[in-house]
This record gives sequence, structure tokens and C-alpha cells, in this order.
Amino acid sequence: MDIISQIKTVTRQALSDLYPTGPDIGEIQVNETKPEFEGDYTIVLFSFVKSLKKSPELLGNELGQALLDRFPALFKGFNIIKGFLNLSVSDDYWTSFLREQYANDAYGRKEDNGRRVMVEYSSPNTNKPLHLGHLRNNFLGWSVAEIYKANGYKVTKTCIANDRGIHICKSMIAWQLFAGGATPAGTGIKGDHFVGDYYVLFGEEHKRQAAVLVAEGMSKEEAEKEAPIMKAAQQMLVDWEAGKPSVIALWREMNSWVYAGFDQTYKRIGSDFDKIYYESDTYLLGKDLVEDGLKKGVFFKKEDGSVWIDLTADGLDEKIVQRKDGTAVYITQDIGLAVNKYKEFKPDSSIYVVGDEQNYHFKVLKLICQKLGLPSADGIYHLSYGMVELPTGRMKTREGTVVDADDMLDEMLREAEKKTQEQGKTEGFTAGELSNLYEMIGTGGLKFFLLRVDPKKRMLFNPEESIELHGFTATFIQYTHSRIRSVLRKEGGVPAKATDMNREDLLPPLPAILTPLEKAVILELEKFPAVLEQACGEMNPSVLAVYAFNVAKAFNSFYNVHSIANAETPEKKELRLQLAALTGIVIKSSMGLLGIRVPERM
Repeated sequence: MDIISQIKTVTRQALSDLYPTGPDIGEIQVNETKPEFEGDYTIVLFSFVKSLKKSPELLGNELGQALLDRFPALFKGFNIIKGFLNLSVSDDYWTSFLREQYANDAYGRKEDNGRRVMVEYSSPNTNKPLHLGHLRNNFLGWSVAEIYKANGYKVTKTCIANDRGIHICKSMIAWQLFAGGATPAGTGIKGDHFVGDYYVLFGEEHKRQAAVLVAEGMSKEEAEKEAPIMKAAQQMLVDWEAGKPSVIALWREMNSWVYAGFDQTYKRIGSDFDKIYYESDTYLLGKDLVEDGLKKGVFFKKEDGSVWIDLTADGLDEKIVQRKDGTAVYITQDIGLAVNKYKEFKPDSSIYVVGDEQNYHFKVLKLICQKLGLPSADGIYHLSYGMVELPTGRMKTREGTVVDADDMLDEMLREAEKKTQEQGKTEGFTAGELSNLYEMIGTGGLKFFLLRVDPKKRMLFNPEESIELHGFTATFIQYTHSRIRSVLRKEGGVPAKATDMNREDLLPPLPAILTPLEKAVILELEKFPAVLEQACGEMNPSVLAVYAFNVAKAFNSFYNVHSIANAETPEKKELRLQLAALTGIVIKSSMGLLGIRVPERM
């Protein structure tokens, strides 16, 4: 139980003992004491003052003294400021906490709670490589999945590959027109980049052809529809849906090139999936649910034969669920896939990591599933996130102005190498170790920069800022971890635990009094389980990013003033070694949940 929960528990007990005939105590509010006041944690008294008919000063003194008398191992003092009772926690409590956890690699993680969560993320189109926006999506989805795991959930990571449709056919047509039989293997170009180049070529040729038609007197809108290359792509889609062998063969081959490219990028960024769904397998799903919805009166049919749902009473509008020709729309496919996912994995919650431009779609999806009475409905959650923008504005793939994920990763690696060389910290590293370090710093900097912002917010990306050694960056936190590991190596490693030594009395005693900086680090470390729980409840990795930064700051403030190797006494040295060991564990664990590795040295 964390310290705030303990304070709430003992406060409830003390209030019940002091005022047995008093009213229901209700919620007890405990906050960290503000820096300008003495104390560690503050109980807000206002909610009890009126019901107990006591002044804040009297109530605070009675409650504070009761807590001090009944729980001397927990509290060492108190003071009252108006309606606030400020409590000072005993140093013995903090040193006991440190001794219990300093070698616990699983600190903060919870046991299996029996609940299942599915997290769907990435969901790329197979006509182009992953871009900077995909990176935020992947980092966010992967991290949320790992945070749920750390909180005791059984997690299934999934991805839906958008591998069919007119956008895929555009790349295929352009390849037929311009490639001359070229392949990724023959050109040495990564498969997803290779196919993406033809998608861009399609856009350029389509624009050229449309301009010719406009010059001949056609309207721009009509010209874009009538351009020969667009007509060819539309025909290819018809042929694909009809199963034309030559089209299917080309589709399979070009998709295989893209998947091979994706796999390289996923491996590099650490994304993985337990199950990948393919739109080509799922696009016909949901038709039986449309019939079921019509029978239940959830859907209605219009005169032209199309099927709709009226969501105006829910503050939305009418939404089509089946076209007049009987084909499914995207929402219908998603309903069908949600049912299939539930049948296969039985998740209590199904989290879709998708950009905020799809907010409306997911409101409709959940509402329709609820109205159909589907068992998966209440667990649907859209983790909506803001777009990543650049100083030049939004990215547009069809115009070739997108920021490619692989290019960004390479740029980050070069930036990491440059900054490391400038710091002059490469002595003693082999070429292989340096390459691994640059990848760790560069990719870590990128992940941290994209995850340190609340998912709901849009963000502007700055590569150079993301790997500064000082400031709110992964590099600062990674450096702190390497500093800790260096100290522990010089001192012979992590201190032995009592369980390892089998004799509690063989452990040197810890000092009875903590310095303010020692205590500040321990207070931060004690928060980790609660922070982990908060990040899970909010589906927000930025909570962990901010926390890891605060832990690193607190440790560096301590380390810059207090020596570990030359501590004043053996007891102080033991305490500081334990403090360093647990700080290292917490940094490694919290950064690991963001998908960021931390070096042993740098």
C-alpha cells in the first residue's frame, strides 16, 4: 500500500476512534504538502469541520496528536495551517521502504488481475512507408499495452493492415506504367519505400493528366475523375474484387514487398503484435449484423435500398451502414471485426489507438455496437491523439511531402552520434558499442519526445531538441541511469539484501536521519506504483515520461551535493547505495514501459 493510501486508512481509523458518534467520514483528501510549508503530506480538514462542529485548529490538533500517538512508526510531527493538517512522515518509514524495495526489479508492477485488454495500433496502408505520424501511433499503442501489462492485465496487441481499396490500386497501376518490371531486390530500395514511390508517381501523373483535360475545357472536378490513370485504378479495384488472377498476383507481390519493409521498421522501433488483421479478409464482415439490426429495428432501409441508423437522438446524425448495392461501408466492417475480436480474445476492453480526426467514427461505432447489444460494445474505447506537425505544416503523402519514419530514425541516429562526439564521451567504446549507443540515444530521444506530451494534444516535432543532454529529454534520463550504474560498478554492485545474506542482523543499520535531498529522492521513488496506476487509468504514457524526468532530476540534485563513495559514515554509504540502486530500477522500468532502453554507460 502506498503512503497516501496508508495515511487515508490510519486517518479514517483515528477519526472513528476520536469521534465514534460523529457523522460518516466520507472521502479523505490527502495531498503532498506544498514546498513552502513544513511537512510531507497534507490532510484537508474542511470537509470534517462543519459536521464535527470543531474549529480547524482544534480538529487538526486532536487528529494530528492522535495520529502521532497511535502510529509513531509512520509519523514524527505535524502542524496546522488554517484548514490543513501537515504531517511529517518518520524517516524510519522511508528507510524501511528503501531497504524493502531497493533490489526489487519488479517494484511497482502488479500481479495478474484476471482482466483482458486488446490494444489496436499502427494500422498502416500498404501503399506507402510508415511516416512520423505512424511513429507517434506505434509508440503510444505499444506503451499503453505495456503499461496495462505492468498493472496486471493480460494484453493482446493487434494491428489492422489496410491492404485493399483504391489507394492500393493507385500504386499498382503506377508500377505497371512506370516500373518496367523493377523490384525492391533489383533496385536496392526498401520494399515499403519502393511501393510508396509509385503512389507518389500516381499522384503526379494524375495531376498532369487532369491538367490536360482542364486545358481542353473540362472542369477540375470532372477532369480528376476522368483522367485515364484514375479510370485504370478504379477498373483495377473492380478486377480485384472480382478476383482476377493477374491483379490478385500483382497485389500479393507488391504487398509482400511492403510487409517486408514494415517488418524492418517495426523491429527497429520495437513494435510487435500478437495478431495482425487484414482488411482484405475483413471488408465483407458485418453484413449479417446489418440484417440482424434491421430485424431489431436498430437500422432502417431507405427507398434506394441503402441501410441507415438514426443517431440524432444521441446528438449525432443518420449514418449509412450498407450501400444500396449491398456492399459494406467502413463502419460495418469495424462492427464485424469487433465481434470477431471478442469471439477470439474475449477482451474486457478494446482500445483503438487512432488519430483525433476519427473521433466521430468511433463514437458511432460504439453507439451502434451498444444498440445491437453486442458483448464487445461497452469495452470499446477510442484512444484519440493529436497529430504530429512540423514547422512547415501538415504532412501530405500523395504530394511526397511526408516525413518518412525510416528517414527520421536515421536523422535521429546521426544527431545522436554528432551530440555524443561533441561531448567527447566515446573513449573506451568499441565501434559496435558506439553504434548501439547511438541507436539507443537517437531512437530513445524520438520516442520520449513523442510520448512526453499528453496524447490528446497536437505537437510540433523538433529533432535537435529531442536529444539534448540537459532538459526534459530521454538523453538526460539515460545519462542519469548510466551515472548510477557507474557508481554501483565502482562500489562492487548492488548491496546484498537480507534475504540473500539470510541474516537481517548482518546488514549494516541505516542512518536514523535523512538529509532533505536524500528524502526527496525516496519520496519520488515511493510514488512509482501510484504513477504506474495513474498512467494506466488515463491511458497516458506522458505521465510516466514526466515522472521518470522528475526522478532523474531529484537524483542528480542529491548526487551533486552528497558523495556516495565518500559518504560521512558506513551507514550513510549503505543508504545512498540502496537509494541509487532503486533509482536505477525505477528509471529503467519506467523508461522501458515507454519502449526506451537505458545504457549501462554513455
